[in-house]
Amino acid sequence: MIRIAAAVVALSAFAAGGASAQPQAPLPAQPWNDTSLSADARADLVQAQMTQDEQLLLVKGYYGANVKMSWIKAAPVALRPLLPGSAGFVPGIARLGIPALHETDAGVGIANTNWMRPGDTATAFPSGLMNAAAWNPAAAFDAGAAIGAEARDRGYNVVLDGALNLAREPRGGRTFEYAGEDPLLAGTTVGEQIRGIQSQHVISTIKHFALNDQEIGRGMMSVNIDEGAARESDLLAFEIAIEHGNPGAVMCAYNRVNSVYACENDFLLNQVLKGDWNYPGWVLSDWGGVHSTVAAANAGLDQESASGFDRQEYFGAPLKQALDAGTVSAARLHDMVHRILRTLFASGVMDYPMPPRTPPSTHADVAERNAEQGIVLLKNSGGILPLAQHAGRIAVIGAHADLGMISGGGSSQVLPLGHDPDKEVFVGGPVIVLRNGARIMPLGREIYDPPSPLAAIAAEAPGAKVRYASGADVAEATDLAAKSDVAIVFVRQWMTESDDVPDLSLPGNQNALIAAVVRANPRTIVVLETGGPVLMPWLNDVPAVLEAWYSGNGGAKAVARVLFGEVNPSGRLPITFPASEAQLPRPALPSHGIANTYFDVSYGEGADVGYRWFELHNQTPLFPFGYGLSYTTFAYDGLTVSAGDTITATVTVTNSGRREGGETVQLYVTPPPDANGAPSAARLVGWSKVSLKPGESRAVTITAEPRLLARFDIKGGSFPVDDAAQKPVGVWRIAAGDYSVSVRASATDIKLASRVTVAEREMKP
Repeated sequence: MIRIAAAVVALSAFAAGGASAQPQAPLPAQPWNDTSLSADARADLVQAQMTQDEQLLLVKGYYGANVKMSWIKAAPVALRPLLPGSAGFVPGIARLGIPALHETDAGVGIANTNWMRPGDTATAFPSGLMNAAAWNPAAAFDAGAAIGAEARDRGYNVVLDGALNLAREPRGGRTFEYAGEDPLLAGTTVGEQIRGIQSQHVISTIKHFALNDQEIGRGMMSVNIDEGAARESDLLAFEIAIEHGNPGAVMCAYNRVNSVYACENDFLLNQVLKGDWNYPGWVLSDWGGVHSTVAAANAGLDQESASGFDRQEYFGAPLKQALDAGTVSAARLHDMVHRILRTLFASGVMDYPMPPRTPPSTHADVAERNAEQGIVLLKNSGGILPLAQHAGRIAVIGAHADLGMISGGGSSQVLPLGHDPDKEVFVGGPVIVLRNGARIMPLGREIYDPPSPLAAIAAEAPGAKVRYASGADVAEATDLAAKSDVAIVFVRQWMTESDDVPDLSLPGNQNALIAAVVRANPRTIVVLETGGPVLMPWLNDVPAVLEAWYSGNGGAKAVARVLFGEVNPSGRLPITFPASEAQLPRPALPSHGIANTYFDVSYGEGADVGYRWFELHNQTPLFPFGYGLSYTTFAYDGLTVSAGDTITATVTVTNSGRREGGETVQLYVTPPPDANGAPSAARLVGWSKVSLKPGESRAVTITAEPRLLARFDIKGGSFPVDDAAQKPVGVWRIAAGDYSVSVRASATDIKLASRVTVAEREMKP
């Protein structure tokens, strides 16, 4: 029987609330521990008891590991954390019951960067891009809840997750951490993961705010973009995610935006985040992302993280001097601290203190279910898949498939369950030059998440003879393929923080390996383990291709179950796969060949990121956004469309094949041309993922996110002028006119289409 991953339509496994967080002892009888009061009122009560020095303690953080590195200024001994090996910590104030903040990186699970905690393995979850490929908010919530539980078990109360920058640069080294190119899909997915994390009464961040879309030169580059375009793309993704997840903190980015550093950018932090969006939490810096005291504090930065990473310490004593001089006001310090305190109450960190640490929980089952959801079947000619479990002789080739599934590098690196340090693969990596001239990380390590695909395939096909070749020797691999009934070639693209891949080609000899193997055995299946899109010069010759991304501890089993048909693939691409780099808005990496100097990157594509760029420029990608195949087929019928405050569409979807399967029904709308007559690209405005048995039909109704019908008018509308800034309040403006509405299976696969007339409407941000 075909098993569809339970999270397609089922309620979230964690939906009932915290899986592990329970109130501990009764809280002390302090006025601010009255849970009937609002978080803001409770923060006011405790803040009234704080001295200025105590308030200054809360706005300056330290690196959480007791390391001896010349380029990191160690925290004073009295303030060093009791919890070793964390990304950062902020001292608490014991006399008032304010706990220390212990922070962990956790983009794909509880990170153990640089192996700070020997032997501490954690569940490695699918990458952010794979989460988005599931198109399943409930699955994202479940991953978040599991990460939150594993953080809490270790004593961490701040989770540095919620990674969200649109994939304007698919070669960017952290593309795997993010959630693709579309603001609605990315914002919804990341927002639900944040909501899951915080269901465990720990705080989640959202990061990196904003427009930090590539790694090389991230501390030097200025990304330049019109305000309206930013509001309609990257900032909209953050806005949606914040609405869904209500993260306790926002981490500002390394880069400059329109020439101003993100962590001292008044437009981003004060005007948009805290002003237009009325965000109540606090803003913390990325590690080494602060460049000033007065400018940063007045522009909206509330907390300097891991201050030893900065060129010098900017908060603490320098901030006290600025307060004494009047260049930063006492009211500003009060606001900084209030935002931190109210979040401690709102998140439950104050009311659900950390229990004594016990062996941490694991969630390999959640990781496997989510990996099953996010695998994308890109090609399946001649029905070569699914394989029969009595497939005879199976050749497994390449990508260290005898070790595990590759993971991405950098601060999100997890030491996965079952990790064996003797099976790490060392690779030449970039030399990272810090602003103070220090050089670190001359080598990188590829970590492979167990179990191995080789073992998982052998377990799935116990009657088959499964043999392995590394692929380093092409002749050995082709000989094995020729003697086998089917060949499965695993290939990898390793991405890591602080570096970008030079191009979209598979590195090394992997393209040549695939070409040689398929010549030796036409029944060749390629499994891609990549952090983003790759080129496929061999695509016409290979009958089947699976995109497995960085799939974590559950990846190998998930791949095997898809290959043999126990799971019907239902993932869809959250990012366009170009046919060549020439199709990108910037065919060459803007940072290519630069020295350690400032440079500009122009986002001339504006809000038309990814599939919208391809449509407007009449380019045919290798695989479009939203694309993915199934072992069954689906038919669409009976589209009806209505318009009011937004657009609503209903369509009947039928499983017209022989297997149970999941289909992602995607709703796109094309607005009329703008005031200058420029055409608009189709925009994803909603979707629904449904599971259907053979012959089953279901009416699916999708309501469009209204901001995706609109353009952001920075000149304002009929709302009153913002008295504080003495400028009009910008508005989301839905133009009157005829809108094209289509139900699609991908950005380029239109199933049914209609038109509807929409009246003009204005919405405040």
